[in-house]
Amino acid sequence: MIINTTRRSNKAEIMDDFSMEGEILRDALDKIANINQLLGGNKVTLQGVKLLTKDLDAGKVLTIADFGCGNGDMLRMLADFGRKQGLKMKLIGIDANDFTVHYARSLSTAYENISYQCSDIFSEHSPENEYDIILCTLTLHHFSDQDIEQLISGSLSKAKIGFVVNDLHRSSIAYYLFKALCLVFGLNEMSEKDGLISILRGFKKEDLERFSKKFRFKNYSIKWKWAFRYQWIVKTV
Repeated sequence: MIINTTRRSNKAEIMDDFSMEGEILRDALDKIANINQLLGGNKVTLQGVKLLTKDLDAGKVLTIADFGCGNGDMLRMLADFGRKQGLKMKLIGIDANDFTVHYARSLSTAYENISYQCSDIFSEHSPENEYDIILCTLTLHHFSDQDIEQLISGSLSKAKIGFVVNDLHRSSIAYYLFKALCLVFGLNEMSEKDGLISILRGFKKEDLERFSKKFRFKNYSIKWKWAFRYQWIVKTV
C-alpha cells in the first residue's frame, strides 16, 4: 500500500523528547549528519547563505544562528566556507536538548567563532537575540503549522537579512527510499522510525507558499533540491 502524504503527520518523533541523552542519541545525530553530507543536504543551506550574502560588504561581521543545530555539522561547514572566502562570521547553534548542545560543543572546539546555546527557539524575541541570518536545517518539520507560524512571526521574520529553511519533501518516493537507506547505513531503530515520521511531517511546495503568502513575504524563493528537499529562502531586508 502506498503511504498517504496528502497531509502533514502530527505523530511525534522520539527525538522530540528534549531530555533524551546517551549513546543512542549521539549515534542518531552522527548518522543524520553523515547522510546529509553524503547526499549533499547541507549544501542546500550553504547555497541559501551564499545567495543572501552575495551583495554584502565583505568587511561586515555576519551573525548567523542555526535553529535546531544538532551536532553542529552545518555550522562547522559554514565556518570552513567563511574561512576560505575571508568572511567574518559569528555562528551560534541553538538546540533545546542539553546533551545535544554539549556534544556539538565538543565537536567544535577548533572553531573559535562557533558557540552554542541550550534554549527554546520559541522564547520571546529580544534585542540581545538579533541575528542577520537564521538557518533551519531539518528543523521546521518537527513543528505543527501553528507552531511554525509562531516561529516565523517571533524570530524568523525578524532576521535582519533573511532566513534559510532546508527541509524534507513529503513524498511517498522519499519515504520508501529512506527505508532502503536505513539498511545501507545500518541506522538504529530510533533513527529509522524518526526518519520515516520526519518525511511524513515534511512539506510540499504549496505548504511553504501558504506560509509565504500569509506573512506577505515579497522576496522569497522555494526550490526543490536533491535529495527530496525544499530550499525556502526569504529575504527580510
